[in-house]
This record gives sequence, C-alpha cells and structure tokens, in this order.
Amino acid sequence: MELPEISDFRKLFLKDTPLLDVRAPVEFSAGAFPYTENLPLLEDEERHLIGIRYKENGQEAAIELGRELIDGQPKEERTEAWKAFVDRHPGGALYCFRGGMRSKIAQEWIYEATGIAYPRIKGGYKALRNFLLEEIEVSCQEINPIILGGRTGAGKTLILHELANSIDLEGLAWHRGSAFGRHATPQPTQIDFENRLSIELIKHRAAAHTQLVLEDESKAVGSRHLPPILYETMSASPLVMLDVSLEERIHNSIQEYVIEALQEYQKLYGEETGFDKWAEYATESLQKIRKRLGGVRYKEMNDKLQHAIQVLRKTGKADTHADWISQLLTDYYDPMYDYQLAKKSHRIIYSGNRKQVEEYLR
Repeated sequence: MELPEISDFRKLFLKDTPLLDVRAPVEFSAGAFPYTENLPLLEDEERHLIGIRYKENGQEAAIELGRELIDGQPKEERTEAWKAFVDRHPGGALYCFRGGMRSKIAQEWIYEATGIAYPRIKGGYKALRNFLLEEIEVSCQEINPIILGGRTGAGKTLILHELANSIDLEGLAWHRGSAFGRHATPQPTQIDFENRLSIELIKHRAAAHTQLVLEDESKAVGSRHLPPILYETMSASPLVMLDVSLEERIHNSIQEYVIEALQEYQKLYGEETGFDKWAEYATESLQKIRKRLGGVRYKEMNDKLQHAIQVLRKTGKADTHADWISQLLTDYYDPMYDYQLAKKSHRIIYSGNRKQVEEYLR
C-alpha cells in the first residue's frame, strides 16, 4: 500500500497542523516549526554510529546497523510514542530531514501498529524550510509595511497587540530589543525565528492584510537577525511616530523591565531565587552599557539601581526604579534615538499620542 504524502505546505502552516518530527534531537534543536513535537526514530548517538558505518561500509551496512540498534524494545517504545501522538493529533503529519527513509519507516510502523495511514511531508524538513525562506521573499514583495517608531518605553508593542494587521517582531524573536531586552528564557534559534516570521507573513497575506504594521527595529533583535530583504523593505517604508511623555515612558519601562521581568524569573525559579536571578539580570544589563555611559554616570545609575532593588525586595514597591530608569532613558536611549531619527525623518507620515496613533493605524 502506498502511504500518503503531503505537498501543500501553505495549507499545513495556515491550519497550524501538528507535526511529528522523527529527526534526531540534535537536528531538532537546530531548528524546527511551531506545533512540532520531536519523537525521534534514532537518538543522537545511534544516528552518529550509523553515519560512521555509512561512510566506512556504505548504505546497506548502515541500514543493517540501524535495524540492530532499534530492533526489539526500542522499536516498541518509539512506536508507542508515535501512536500516542497520532491519537492526540489525528489531523497531523510527520517528517524527517528529507522525507526519505526515516519518515517512511515511522509511517510504516505507525500503519502496522494502528492501521492509520498517517501522512508524511514530501521532501521533509528541508522542503518545509526552503518553502518558508522563499515565502519571506514573496511576502516582502506583496506587503506594504507601515513602521511604528517612538522612543524607548513609548509602548509601541502595546499598540501592535491592539491591531489585527501587525507582527510583533520582538515577540517572535523573544527579546525586547534593548540593552535590558533579554527574557528569563533563551531566544529561539535563528532558524526558528525565521520560520515563525515566515508563517506569520503567510497568515497575514491569506487574511488579505497587505498593509502590515511593524515596529521600527535595527537589523538585529537581541542576537536574532531580521531577514535582509525584510529589513530593506522596512527601511524604505513610511514611519508613524508614537510621542508620549517621559512619565509614561518611565511607567512603561518599570512595568516591562522590573514588574513583568521579575514575574518571569520568579515563575521560572521560584520567589526567592527568581528575585536574585532578576536582580542579576538587571545589574548585568546595566553593566553591558558601562562604556557608553562613562564611569561616573554608570556608578551613579548602578547605585540607584541597587538601592531600588533593595527597596523592591523589602517592600514589594517598584516606584524607586523610576530614578535610574529616568536617567537611562534621557542619558542613554534618547541621544541614540535622536541620532537615528535624523536619518529617517523624511519618512515620517504621522505623529501622535497613543490614542491618536492607534486610531490612525486602524
């Protein structure tokens, strides 16, 4: 019996199809797709040994070693795990690296165990990845971005989340896009970031959102890089500026860098350790920009930060953080912002407060 293959990749991603990835864990960790679970046919060490056998003795010898390594209990355990996935996700599909032997074996074992002809992805991971990379190029030709700019702490992300036709690049890259932008958990890999971004673009095009609102970003968000074609498209797009008071920016920054960041760390590590980890993150983040601040300003701001950390630890009140954050915004971020803005002021088509900008973008 010929078991089914899927080649309509667009439909796959538009429907958030659950995917069973049977590649080795080391391959999966380098890059995968949303809604994907890694249940490998071969573990890393097994794949490594088979690779050596293939190089030394050829394909047949490598296949024979593969059978020896996973026959018996390993086969039973892996088939059981796949059966459970199929039960949870009857509308899903599976893939290996190139849609070859590993996914065919998994497909056959699932069929033998359940009678279900679970589809595999034609061309596997490589075909899906190439499709998404090509779609970034196509999307950049079809969309008309409007870029939302504004000073650090203005609340640009809050506006993006209110709009149906927006993409939160910082959310996809899992970084707040500043010296204090690191989250408690790591950023996705560059491949995962690009895959998620491409899928978002595909979904917006399917919803006929040709005009997309994106935040004004540099080439990199944390340590993840925007695809060059998207960055070039954004750099030539009209700019809408969000103007808010310094007080509002301080309030937003405390909310983001102190309150929400602390909650993230405490959720991950528990109350006490989480607080220590957050305090370490805040201290390290300030230290990273020490050279740019200069020794005197750095010491002044760090003293204020350490005092605010102690107040927060004792009282639970975050207001004291306004002292160092105010100085961070006015002495560090604003001069950089003014320099950058001077180079793109000709692209500004609208400026206003939060309500005005939101209404304009709608």
